[in-house]
Amino acid sequence: MADKKAKLVIGRSETVDFPDLGLSEIDAKIDTGAYSTAIHAHKIWIEEIDEKVYLNFELLDPQKEKYRKLTIRTANFYQKNVRSSNGRIEKRYMIKTKMTLGGRRRTTDLSLTNRGKMKYPVLVGRKFLKKGYLVDVSKSYTTSK
Repeated sequence: MADKKAKLVIGRSETVDFPDLGLSEIDAKIDTGAYSTAIHAHKIWIEEIDEKVYLNFELLDPQKEKYRKLTIRTANFYQKNVRSSNGRIEKRYMIKTKMTLGGRRRTTDLSLTNRGKMKYPVLVGRKFLKKGYLVDVSKSYTTSK
């Protein structure tokens, strides 16, 4: 039985948008070895206001062009153990948000972590990719420009 929608071929790196977070054309590494999607957050803190717990965070690296000093606050978050690229288990904050890749927008679980030493501020994992994408590692930025 054929797919209802053809799979979109993407490269090993692409740009993604996070409309709910006010971010567009953010460089992302496509990583079929990673399960979830992660974004660089350089500040993450918890705050209690009127007996309600909020997650606050600032995204991207202040030294980079796409950075805008913007604190995002949400009460809709959770924590999850994630195995990082070095094999260690980290407890990370997770949010649900919309992400667009190749003109296709879907809600995804987004892990907040320090990716400051990484080339790409976003890593897109197979949980997002499994419905609708094929990765051709010989290509890059097939969906932008």
